[in-house]
Amino acid sequence: MPLTRSRSVTTLIEGLSSLGLLLVLSGCSALPEVGAIGAQFSETENAEASTSEQNSLPAVTAQDTHQAAAKTLPIATVVSVGDGDTLRVQGQDGPVTIRVACVDAPESSQAFGPEATLRLRQLLSTGQSVDVRAIERDRYGRTVAEIYSGGQSIGLQLVREGYAVVYEQYISGCAVTADDYRQAESAARNAERNFWSQSNPTMPWDFRRGGASPTPTAPPPAVVPAPVNPPATAAPANLPACVSSDCDCGDFATWEQAQAVLNASPGDPHRLDGDDDGVACESLR
Repeated sequence: MPLTRSRSVTTLIEGLSSLGLLLVLSGCSALPEVGAIGAQFSETENAEASTSEQNSLPAVTAQDTHQAAAKTLPIATVVSVGDGDTLRVQGQDGPVTIRVACVDAPESSQAFGPEATLRLRQLLSTGQSVDVRAIERDRYGRTVAEIYSGGQSIGLQLVREGYAVVYEQYISGCAVTADDYRQAESAARNAERNFWSQSNPTMPWDFRRGGASPTPTAPPPAVVPAPVNPPATAAPANLPACVSSDCDCGDFATWEQAQAVLNASPGDPHRLDGDDDGVACESLR
């Protein structure tokens, strides 16, 4: 009996064990793989972490975007300053003529034009490194760009000091800082700084077209048309012979010669200054 009972117990245990093993094996097919569980956990954890990080980040403002862009601008070296809003720089691919964007400085032959040129030369000395935010090319082939030195906008500084005015026609190129330009001009005008110290200043774009702000006491001067075929005159000894007829930029060996002819020829009869910025034959510079 003891032996028979022992064998019965053993048989019963083995049967139950087999039955339990079958249940376990049949249930395993419904369980996900260990790797799948880990992947699901990892994706959930990453999503929660990403949401947490996004919630902790400050909102990005337009000023942040502008400042971040300013830090990644190409660096150039100042070669020369032509007038109050034009300069020459040495870029990565060679020399480039820059027209300072979104502002307009008085012309060299206009009131406060020489002062504007001098101020730009003080702000941008030869050999100085500057950051250039190029916007476009104008019809004269110049690169229209904002210039930064030490993180400060040079064009904005000129407006703030009354050496340039906001060029509303092209202010869209400085959309992020347009309000800064307008506020700077308003402050300079109210303080009557430099260009704004005049009682009735002529805007640079009007001056280039030969116009002037009207005065209440005097009519605009009559325009005398030039003769169709002006008589030839002898060229001054220190100027090229072409001034007796008609010069173009190809007649000059150096930019200095072209500039001398422009300075000696009121009204630019030879059309050496195509953009009316006081600088002749900029392609020779």
